[in-house]
Amino acid sequence: MNPTLWLERAARLWPKRPALMRGADLVHDYAGFAHTAACFGGALAEMGVNKGDRVAVFAANCCEYLPALYGVWHTGAAVVPINAKLHAKEVAWIVENAQASHVVASEKLARELKRQSDCPIIQIEQLPQSDPLAPQRMHGEDPVWLFYTSGTTGRPKGVVMASRNIVAMTMCYFVDVDEVSAEDAILYAAPMSHGAGLYNFMHLMRGARHVVPTSGGFDAQEIIDLAPKLKNVSMFAAPTMVKRLVEAASLCGYKGEGIKTLVYGGGPMYLADIQAALARFGPRFVQIYGQGECPMGITALSREVIGESDHPKWKQRLQSVGRAQSMVEVAILDDENQPMEQGEIGEICVRGQTVMPGYWNNPQASAATICAGWLRTGDRGSMDEDGFVTLRDRSKDVIVSGGTNIYPREIEDALLLHPAVKEVAVIGRPHSDWGESVVAVVVTETVDGADAAALDKHCIENIARFKRPKDYVFVDSLPKNNYGKVLKTNLRERYG
Repeated sequence: MNPTLWLERAARLWPKRPALMRGADLVHDYAGFAHTAACFGGALAEMGVNKGDRVAVFAANCCEYLPALYGVWHTGAAVVPINAKLHAKEVAWIVENAQASHVVASEKLARELKRQSDCPIIQIEQLPQSDPLAPQRMHGEDPVWLFYTSGTTGRPKGVVMASRNIVAMTMCYFVDVDEVSAEDAILYAAPMSHGAGLYNFMHLMRGARHVVPTSGGFDAQEIIDLAPKLKNVSMFAAPTMVKRLVEAASLCGYKGEGIKTLVYGGGPMYLADIQAALARFGPRFVQIYGQGECPMGITALSREVIGESDHPKWKQRLQSVGRAQSMVEVAILDDENQPMEQGEIGEICVRGQTVMPGYWNNPQASAATICAGWLRTGDRGSMDEDGFVTLRDRSKDVIVSGGTNIYPREIEDALLLHPAVKEVAVIGRPHSDWGESVVAVVVTETVDGADAAALDKHCIENIARFKRPKDYVFVDSLPKNNYGKVLKTNLRERYG
């Protein structure tokens, strides 16, 4: 089905209910939200956007983001949400690979993108309006959300989320994560281009409020000030965001007033951090585990389990990522797709309704990732007798900083474009605030070579700022095995 039908139903049932808010200020009720989206859909149709096309959205969090998404869906096209922190060169590659017909972008980002791409750009702050367009019919396998997730093998891959995947993920939220009421407000402090944006569906279906902070992002003090005014606030946050919110709350005596649910995921939550969060805010937490290929939809650790401190396995369960969500099967498999014994470490695999049908125009990568019906996550873990899954190690090379996956290969490829760089290996180093920081271990062509400042300047010109190394280590050679593969384990032990 077309997600726009959910918006139309909400607008008919609750036309005057507050829908879109900037901080504590109302921007649109549900009638206004639905009308703006339908009229933008009409404008897109006049521009030639048809069912099956792709329209990219390259913007930071704003109150126009959801009307833009639903306007695209009115035409039956798929949305390609792009991280607003990416470099314009990276965005241009995604736009071209997705064969996007148009890009909806915020003003500043549009200026940067125009230098890299000739794809028509629509400014999100001034969404064009025309006669309202009725939602075009979409079937279960029709693409709705095309999310580009980088991989350790190089270029980003487009994860196709079909209509049925979105429906399944939404239903799992109600069953496995949290119930939603009309009095609730979802606060978009994490990027709407990622998991936070996917949580719009369930709140829209209940006629809840959608709130974009005035800052447009995560600011702990802003949330502390805003939540008591809004009341019944739910929010998706990376573990590092939860930690920073707890630290800020501790300084001012805030105890979570106005917050209903904090859903955390996207990186490791350390036991001490979740215990500190519970001590400060009480049982307001739910954990989810997913990845781009199965967004928000692999396992969940419920509010009840997280708050059950008198259970004999409480700490053990707090360190897990919970149990399989309702519409998937989760198993720990070996390299031959055979199940591991209970408690043994293998690869976490998942199959079910929230799993992608495949990567966009990349059958080779799809076949390598979905094997015998199972999505192989690349994460290693174990499962106990109660079905709780514990992550033991994620894919070796992925760096998680501030809840965002950073893939070393992208940075290595960029650094190798510099004439002074002969070899490079990128690793993660533990960081108290961000989880991990990026470290580049570099071999230069000459004795003089390039210094850290030159390489940092080069990275800023070619990749997103948040991906660039925070430290450069210069060495004479990289450790390798007999096959010439760089031994990153050795590098982590020495420099991580």
